[in-house]
Amino acid sequence: MIYFIIGFLFKNMPIKKTAAFAAIFCHAIETSQLYHSNWIDAIRSTTVGGLVLGYGFLWSDIIAYSMGVCIGALTEVIFKADKSK
Repeated sequence: MIYFIIGFLFKNMPIKKTAAFAAIFCHAIETSQLYHSNWIDAIRSTTVGGLVLGYGFLWSDIIAYSMGVCIGALTEVIFKADKSK
């Protein structure tokens, strides 16, 4: 989802750059879940804050984010190849 949002917002950005930006963003959000302080935990306790920032760090989420970015980039490569024919 993040890959496609970034791709939509920055339509002229190359696929590799879009994938790198999306991966860095997703991994930063997941890594931020290692930090716990009253102010950020208060944000996480809200519905939107919990959905955006998450609650706890999981290695499986890092793998899922990486796979999602790869699938998004591959999908774009396939559709751009079909479009150019």
